[in-house]
Amino acid sequence: MNNINRRSSLKKIMMGTLATSAAPIFNLHANPMKSTMLKGNVNHAVCAWTFGHLSLDELCKAIKKIGFNAIDLVGPKDWHILKANGVDCSMCNGAEVSLEKGFNNKAYHDQLVKNYTETIPLVAKAGYKNLICFSGNRDGMDDETGLQNSVEGLKKIIGLAEEHGVTLVMELLNSRVDHPDYMCDKTPWGVELCKRLGSDNFKLLYDIYHMQIDEGDLIRTIKSSHQYIAHYHTAGNPGRNEIDDSQEINYPAVVKAIVETGFTGYVCQEFMPKKQDKLASLEEAIRICDV
Repeated sequence: MNNINRRSSLKKIMMGTLATSAAPIFNLHANPMKSTMLKGNVNHAVCAWTFGHLSLDELCKAIKKIGFNAIDLVGPKDWHILKANGVDCSMCNGAEVSLEKGFNNKAYHDQLVKNYTETIPLVAKAGYKNLICFSGNRDGMDDETGLQNSVEGLKKIIGLAEEHGVTLVMELLNSRVDHPDYMCDKTPWGVELCKRLGSDNFKLLYDIYHMQIDEGDLIRTIKSSHQYIAHYHTAGNPGRNEIDDSQEINYPAVVKAIVETGFTGYVCQEFMPKKQDKLASLEEAIRICDV
């Protein structure tokens, strides 16, 4: 086909497409996600801290316009803002001491047990399900000692979590780039902790970005360990920025694998947007993960 005929044919195709889809395109600019409709296979969420340029109230309103209604890592003092906007807290926080000071170290058990004993009933009363926790750093400790200590500490609160229908969720974080010395930096360590506790109310937060850095083999790991995973986080690698084609993780394939396991929890965006239109980046990320 010569160039003139090719352009003419493409023009006719485009005019036909526009004629049959004029209304959806008009609505798309007004409210993108609601006009195209999410597929319903994935429960989408976003982390509050990564969109800190917005107030929590502003973020609530923004995500509802995009077409989803859940925000991660909000503590009890701000839950009233979520409630006022009809937004779910997909992962609660506020009971932890810090990423570095967690259940693998007995020195922090008393404080952690106190914090979680106070917070678990609040999570349940608010109607939420997930409460984050952390292993803490190694600080020279071997993995087996860390496992034993974590089991000892978590057993003091797991019964309360079961009683209130709350799941304690330990996050897997990379120790190569972002969190040097963090103990729960590999899926097998986290899975072993789940097995030793033997409770459906303790699971893992599988951060796709972090695990790409520390172990890779994402889809195989997700398929083999999905029963121990309660929650997922996203971000682009390298850089922890947008999850578009500027980075190496094939998010549609990864999220498709998650869906195929029968997962019904949340896939939460935790990338740090670097583009000027940060909400456009969030909308794009939702589209990418809406398999």
